[in-house]
Amino acid sequence: MILVTGGAGFIGANFVLDWLAASSEPIVNLDKLTYAGNLHNLQSVQADPRHIFVQGDIGDTALLNRLLAEHKPRAVVNFAAESHVDRSIHGPEDFIQTNIVGSFRLLEAVRAHWTALPEAERAAFRFLHVSTDEVYGSLAPSDPAFVETRSFEPNSPYSASKAASDHLVRAWHHTYGLPVLTTNCSNNYGPYHFPEKLIPLMIVNALAGKNLPVYGDGMQVRDWLYVKDHCSAIRRVLEAGTPGQTYNVGGWNEKPNIEIVHMVCSLLDELRPRTDGQSYKQQITFVKDRPGHDRRYAIDARKIERELGWKPAETFDTGIRKTVQWYLEHADWVASVQTGAYRDWVQTQYAVAEPQAVGAAA
Repeated sequence: MILVTGGAGFIGANFVLDWLAASSEPIVNLDKLTYAGNLHNLQSVQADPRHIFVQGDIGDTALLNRLLAEHKPRAVVNFAAESHVDRSIHGPEDFIQTNIVGSFRLLEAVRAHWTALPEAERAAFRFLHVSTDEVYGSLAPSDPAFVETRSFEPNSPYSASKAASDHLVRAWHHTYGLPVLTTNCSNNYGPYHFPEKLIPLMIVNALAGKNLPVYGDGMQVRDWLYVKDHCSAIRRVLEAGTPGQTYNVGGWNEKPNIEIVHMVCSLLDELRPRTDGQSYKQQITFVKDRPGHDRRYAIDARKIERELGWKPAETFDTGIRKTVQWYLEHADWVASVQTGAYRDWVQTQYAVAEPQAVGAAA
């Protein structure tokens, strides 16, 4: 039995689904079900007795203690986090509470559980903390990619809160001996991605005939990782990672945002053409850049390949095609997550400036 926190969100749900498809080992799935946690993501395993879902908060110590005592997991995989930079700019307190205070309470509950285990179970136990490349800050165009030993330079309330949680996890290992593992991943994309993030937002807005809002000049560079590759990396780190170590997980796909938008438009032109025969690129609209927008992230994922034999199975071309196809085939899922509150938030976020003409970028 393993305990997964945040297992109804984008990456967490993909991990739960892939785990149950590949393993007979049960999962206890603890998720608060905030806006990004969605039980529709887990519909296919709703009746699976190996999947035990519990709605709750990682900051709820009494609940954590009860779940750990009742289910006695051999490992905890922590996906639970507030994870959107734009939302952290408008409302940082939720990020402090979940990503810092919540991580602290989870670590303390897990430490008490681990300390009480018999010696052999204590030696085999693992706490895997899922984090982000954003803790490392921003790179200049010619800078080498992030390695695990790079100093933290977070630039948003979100990345600062994740950096703090990474530090807590490290400290609980060095101070108390808790057998922790940390993964820092690049930008994920794929099925069940909440449509406030770049790729799903472009797909959903394009199909709805809406503007495709691109921050600034669209030349912010990210490394893109297909979510199922990320899940396979986490399984490998959980299986064979060295306690106390950090593993960067990347897709080896550095691309500027505007190139991503153009690729999505081209795939939609092929798979779901507009009725007027025009390209979806005509809907691209540039908006004012967000505050403190990091210019470039890049992950050096050689350590996890060298030490654990993991590398991504998908190229960006194969992964983005699978992703666009998934959204075309799951319009019901998109409709289920587009509540009034979500629509209001998107309108507020991307109406920060008068749209500029798309010009040559189209």
